[in-house]
Amino acid sequence: MRDRLQDWLPRIVLAPSFLAILVFVYGFILYTGWLSMTDSRMLPNNDFIGLDNYVKLFALKHWSIALKNLAIFGTLYIVICSCLGLFLAIMLDQQIRNEGFIRTVYLYPMAISFIVTGVAWKWFLDPGIGLENTMHQWGWESFEFKWIKDRNMAIYTIVIAAVWQSSGYVMAMFLAGLRGVDNEIIKAAQVDGASGVLIYRRIIIPMMRPVFLSAFVVLTHLAIKSYDLVVAMTGGGPGRATEVPATFMYSYTFTRNQMGVGASSAIIMLIMVFSIVVPYLYSEIRHGEKNR
Repeated sequence: MRDRLQDWLPRIVLAPSFLAILVFVYGFILYTGWLSMTDSRMLPNNDFIGLDNYVKLFALKHWSIALKNLAIFGTLYIVICSCLGLFLAIMLDQQIRNEGFIRTVYLYPMAISFIVTGVAWKWFLDPGIGLENTMHQWGWESFEFKWIKDRNMAIYTIVIAAVWQSSGYVMAMFLAGLRGVDNEIIKAAQVDGASGVLIYRRIIIPMMRPVFLSAFVVLTHLAIKSYDLVVAMTGGGPGRATEVPATFMYSYTFTRNQMGVGASSAIIMLIMVFSIVVPYLYSEIRHGEKNR
């Protein structure tokens, strides 16, 4: 009896968490999928209409704008975070003084919520109270930086804030990857006369492919579900200049009383995430099987 209890104890302890995840994650995913195929408006209903909401969704100009903004934001966010994170990791990998303190400074923004980051950058970039106003008080009267108020440039202010928050986390991932490279390979390349740049370009960086893939998956996931940062900084404006799928989904579900359309946009976002995560997991599983 005691042995049976020891065998079942981990399952009993994990059962409540497992049931909660089953209901509140996967259950609500399935329910959202069902709502996306119903004529739900202000409140859910069971009037099945098939894929009509998806057809309506992709016919909406607002959804096209949201996808375009996501493409711009996601591309710049992933590329800049990856490049900046790799650069910072290489600099810290040179065994510099006070590395621990500098690493903590770079990582600190990731400990802040996106809401706090958005509010802080909104104040900083606001022409009336932020950077532009400060420059004017210091005597630089011709200085202008109104990107956050400009329809054509507002999306790039979201990129700036997101990169500031996430690049330190990416740096930590790359730094761990750099520290995991076999020193014997590096020493052998140095003996052969390879320069530091060539060693990084031909040996170290190619060996960090799994780290790059992990960083890509994490950053892509963060980009697709970006909501709080956008709401805190611009609210999706000016106009719809910074609207992304997450803000579109919230707007159509809870403000415009088109729950079916909002649910269909949520399912499209889920498919976007799955299209990144599933190939990544498949690649990791195959890589693990090859190493056995």
